[in-house]
Formats: sequence, C-alpha cells, structure tokens
Amino acid sequence: MQPQADPFIAPVCTESIEILYQDNAILLINKPSGLLSLSGKHPANKDSVHFRLVQDFADARLLHRLDLGTSGVMLVALNKIINGVLTKQFQAQSINKTYTAILQGHITPANGSINAPIAKGEFPLQEICYSKGKAAHTKYQLLGHESVTANNGMSAPCSRVLYTPLTGRTHQLRIHSRELGHPILGCDLYANDTAYFMARRLMLHATSLTFDHPITGERINATSRCPF
Repeated sequence: MQPQADPFIAPVCTESIEILYQDNAILLINKPSGLLSLSGKHPANKDSVHFRLVQDFADARLLHRLDLGTSGVMLVALNKIINGVLTKQFQAQSINKTYTAILQGHITPANGSINAPIAKGEFPLQEICYSKGKAAHTKYQLLGHESVTANNGMSAPCSRVLYTPLTGRTHQLRIHSRELGHPILGCDLYANDTAYFMARRLMLHATSLTFDHPITGERINATSRCPF
C-alpha cells in the first residue's frame, strides 16, 4: 500500500521577506509568519522562503528552517562553499539563537530549563520520549506577565518569555512549552483549544542569531524585532 500523501495546503502568504543584511556571501532575512521555509511536494505548496529567494539569488541555500507559523531572523548562504562553512558552525553548536514566545498562563519560576528528549511521533507530530528520543534542551527567561483578550472577550493570563534552545530538534520550543504546562498561543499542534484560539498566529518569533561571518570571521549578532 502506498503511503497516504500529506493533504496539508499552506495558506497564501502575502507578506514579503525582509532582507536585514546582504553581502556576497550571506543574507540575513526576516521571515514572515505563514510562509514555508522550503517548498512542499504538493504543487500548491510551491511558495516558500527558498522559492522566493532563488528568483534573485540563484544559489541561495537555507542553513536552517523555521516552522510555517514562526517568524523571524534566518541565515542564508549564497553559494555552496559558504554553505559548507556555516553548516560546520551549526554542527559545532557555535551558532546561538533566541526566540520570543507568548505562553498560556503565568509561568514560574522566572528562569529555568527544559530537558526532555524528542522523537518522531505520528506525522506531523513530535513526542517526548525518554527511551528513543534525541536530547533536547531549552533555557527560558520570563520577560513579563501579560493578559490576552480571548475570542470570548474574556481576559486571560499569559507570559512573554525569551527562549534559548541549546539543541535544534523539530518543534522543540513548541513541544517543550507544552511540557512546561504553558503551550505557545496559536500553536495548532501542541496547544489546547483555548491557547490555540487565543491568537491569530503562532506567537513564536526568532529574535536573534549569533554566528561567525564565513569570510571575515567577525562575530555577528543579527536581530529581528518581535512583531507582537
């Protein structure tokens, strides 16, 4: 029996990719929420960060991905050699990233970490699995307690946090948030219905990315202002 094709069709994204920095080796971009990082197999999922970039930068290569709903800073190599240099930095875990997220409820304590291994679950889900999962470690810092007006008009407590992932597993921040008992607002995969309907988008934004420039060696801290 042939495996069933993924029926997911990404909604049309009308927002543009913002170029934060450009030289002959790299691009730093701000990805909008609602845009795939890479084109999907289904013809309707052709539009993506990569598809748009190669129209103007023929050899553009994505070094990492952001989920469809996640916005924020991404690093792009402009040729194969640069891609190889930067890939080694990712493999050596010398590239640091932070994300801003809004979580359901008031989180305590104000600082902490989540160590919970992640394994593939039933597509498209990941799962926490201590027997077969790969190590996944996330640090968080509370930026403040807030309130959000839900669809029913009621005010609900939430928390703005800064995440620092020390590993890069698929859906790591989304599933680790659920593991904390405070799912990310607008998350369609790991949040309860209340948290999902409290936001029009996934409230997760890639805020910063720090790396060594592949040509100059200069340590660069690229940032993208959080839109929420």
